[in-house]
Amino acid sequence: MKSPRPKIYLLFVLSIFSYSTSTSVEHSCADEPESKNLIHSRHLHQHNEKHPTVAPHQDRFYTTRSSRITLPLPEEKEAFTFAVFGDRTGGPTEGVNVLADAVRDVNLLEPDLVMTVGDLINGYNQTELWMEQMREFKGIMDHLLCPWFPVAGNHDVYWRPLSDKSMPFNQHDDHYEMHFGPLWYSFEHKNCNFIVLFSDEGDPVTGEKTFGKPSAQTVSDAQYKFLSDALERGKDCDHQFLFLHHPRWLGENYGDDWTSRVHPTLLDTGNVTAVFAGHIHRMRYDPQDGIDYVTLATVGGSQQGTVPEAGYLHQYHVITVRPRQVAMAAFPVGEAMDVRELTGELQAETVTLTKELPKIEGRISYTKTGPEPSKIKATLNNPTNRPVEFTLVPESEDNRWIMTPDHTHDRLLPGESKSIEFQFRYAGSEIDEAFRGVNLILDQDYLAETTRYTIPTLTVPVTVEYEFAPPEGNLVNRALRLDGIDDTIAVASKDLNLGQGPFTVEAWFNAEAFSSRVGFLAKTENSEFSIFMSNGHPNATVHLGGEYRSVRPDVTIATGEWHHIATVFDGQSVTMYLDGKEVGRTEVDPKWTRRTNGLPFYIGADTDGKGNPVSYFQGWIDEVRVSKGAVYTADFTPERRLSADKNTALLYNFDYDLTPFAYDSGPKKRHSRISGGATLTEVQE
Repeated sequence: MKSPRPKIYLLFVLSIFSYSTSTSVEHSCADEPESKNLIHSRHLHQHNEKHPTVAPHQDRFYTTRSSRITLPLPEEKEAFTFAVFGDRTGGPTEGVNVLADAVRDVNLLEPDLVMTVGDLINGYNQTELWMEQMREFKGIMDHLLCPWFPVAGNHDVYWRPLSDKSMPFNQHDDHYEMHFGPLWYSFEHKNCNFIVLFSDEGDPVTGEKTFGKPSAQTVSDAQYKFLSDALERGKDCDHQFLFLHHPRWLGENYGDDWTSRVHPTLLDTGNVTAVFAGHIHRMRYDPQDGIDYVTLATVGGSQQGTVPEAGYLHQYHVITVRPRQVAMAAFPVGEAMDVRELTGELQAETVTLTKELPKIEGRISYTKTGPEPSKIKATLNNPTNRPVEFTLVPESEDNRWIMTPDHTHDRLLPGESKSIEFQFRYAGSEIDEAFRGVNLILDQDYLAETTRYTIPTLTVPVTVEYEFAPPEGNLVNRALRLDGIDDTIAVASKDLNLGQGPFTVEAWFNAEAFSSRVGFLAKTENSEFSIFMSNGHPNATVHLGGEYRSVRPDVTIATGEWHHIATVFDGQSVTMYLDGKEVGRTEVDPKWTRRTNGLPFYIGADTDGKGNPVSYFQGWIDEVRVSKGAVYTADFTPERRLSADKNTALLYNFDYDLTPFAYDSGPKKRHSRISGGATLTEVQE
């Protein structure tokens, strides 16, 4: 089965302190109250001051309209962005694909440059494999549209095995400087100084390279002098940024060299804005004395994903630099969207896939004792001009199903079709309250030129064929007892195809209580038809000519009494009959058509937009019948037990106890499952 795609996470945005306040010209609506619909402060939280603005001038602002609103303009001071990548290593070799995705993302943003924070290759090896991994990393990074700057990490310079007699004293340091660059260096860009440090020099006495001993995690005299000189070179810059692999400011095995010696030096400089590191494979933010210490997670390195939204994920930072303040945001790898790829054709093809359901041949047969061993064939088609990868899984909430195969993963080329056979066997001895049917779950990815677009999951119920013997003899008069909480019957839309002509919906009922919104018989959601009984007031609707045409009689139905109700649409009007008497009629245009849907028809509830039941009825329902044509054209005496004819689309007498199934006495035998804890109980008239 394919690996799940990473979710899109809304990550926190870090912004660095500001040295001045804004002098912006405010909009006239700036003092208006904030929206009462905001549920938390995340939307409005700011780390920095507002960007300075200036009043509009005719040289920069032009319009042919008049308005009392003055639109301030941004100051014309230079700003730029750069990106920072975390660790690539420590994970599987396939992690280079995550790195490549990060390169692709950043190319869409086109920053001025990309910095890394070390662990570029898996390393911990000898020369031959080290060279191979170095070429792989550089080959991917060289696809960046902007320059990139390396930082050395332990994976980049540690040699293994340590017993190897050919191991140089400084392990892979020379290889690194030959193929990546200096172990420490600095450069300036747009009045900002970038300083790269080397945090794996090792023990100056023994030469041991380790991040587990403070003696091997100190800045050497040579590197400390370089740092002091580099800071002096950048003393007049707007910002100075430092980059190294190990976040030594966290202490513990790193010792106190950073906090006792390096941090005071940075603080004395006065314009060190931020220090970036990696290694720990999770994001952290540890500001101290006005300097932001920032640790990145990974771009392909080992990643447990413990709490992705709290920084355990593959990500990169994007830094926006202005002369007096800096903003930082973290982005999950692979989530940058390519604006230029989202053409009308691509959108149309992906939308088509959301409607392309598997075509299923065969069905599962049920008898009174349970499902019979069955076989179906599901055929998938790719109607698009790009390849589509799919995973098709048979699933059920009932773990007594044995389904073979348990999943299929494959690829469809443009225009290609493939068929998969599934076999089903039920290990239960009978159909009980825990019984559930089977669905096919379809996940698809549309493979565009540069991006994999995930199509929302499609669920297709496997068709059921009930083989129940018809009831014999005189049956006890039973009714469906509903608790008003979660009891209902759902009839699949395909099993109730009434077409566009006249129809009749009717039932007997005895309400135990009425709430403020009660669905009685409903197949709605801005379409089709329904009968509601909210607060005991009956309301019949049919969606015709683009809106609901309703019948709302001035009637209140008492609880604890049996009543018959019917809605008749005859093509010219919608009429409600209560206990055989017409209580309301709404004339309609014969040219109007009914808007249909693919949602279930619910007995004892309404449906939401996803086909789930809501607004339940509490009490007893009996003799539910849906018919094509206008069954009633004038007042009548309702029959207590309804019968079927050739126009009957559905008829539940509820007298034949097949719990948890309701027996359809109509010619189509659309037996349906009873949901919740609903029961068939003997009627006490």
